[in-house]
Amino acid sequence: MSEKYTLVRYSRGGEKFEIIVHPDKGLAYKRGELKDVSEALMIETIFTDARKGEKASRERLEAAFGTSDPLKVAEIIFKRGTLLLTAEQRREMIERKRKAIINIISRTYVDPRTKLPHPPTRIEAAMREAHVNIDPFKDPEEQVKDVVKALRPILPLSMESVEIAIKVPPEYVSKAYGLVRSMAEVKREEWGSDGSWLALVELPAAMQVEFLDRLGKATQGSAQTRMMRG
Repeated sequence: MSEKYTLVRYSRGGEKFEIIVHPDKGLAYKRGELKDVSEALMIETIFTDARKGEKASRERLEAAFGTSDPLKVAEIIFKRGTLLLTAEQRREMIERKRKAIINIISRTYVDPRTKLPHPPTRIEAAMREAHVNIDPFKDPEEQVKDVVKALRPILPLSMESVEIAIKVPPEYVSKAYGLVRSMAEVKREEWGSDGSWLALVELPAAMQVEFLDRLGKATQGSAQTRMMRG
């Protein structure tokens, strides 16, 4: 595929339709970052075979899409079809998704033998050994389950959680409250007569060290914590 243009392909009722798009703008439109489909198109024409220059007839477009307006048809093809990535785009997207997946696994799963998270480098090596395929279009969160399944014969992984009771002095509640809720699930909470915040929180065991470190920094070491389960 040329780096100057690429295609979006869509098949319907045994028929194939294609549009020619700018690689970067086409990707931006597919991601929802570009609103006007005409900006992504290299030419406002619907093809049955773009490489051969074979255009879709008005009748075929009406039958397949209910309209022959090329911009409206292009919007449908983008929404339902497949954008052919350039080699560089594919490499960049896969690498970005790979790093995100590794980060999620290292923050969510632990080695059941040690109850500690695996280092990202170990997870990455196991992914290579397991020949894990990354989908450049699917969100990392959607792919984690399948990746973990592929890794388990190589790397022991367990999604375990811990419960921690915390008490935050009143002068640090404003800083700690949002942090805690962004990293953990608050199971119970109450307010002390002095304005202090008491809560029982649950979070992945793999995030325990990071959670306690960030809570300590937010409260200048004044927060009280006690492990309840894990």
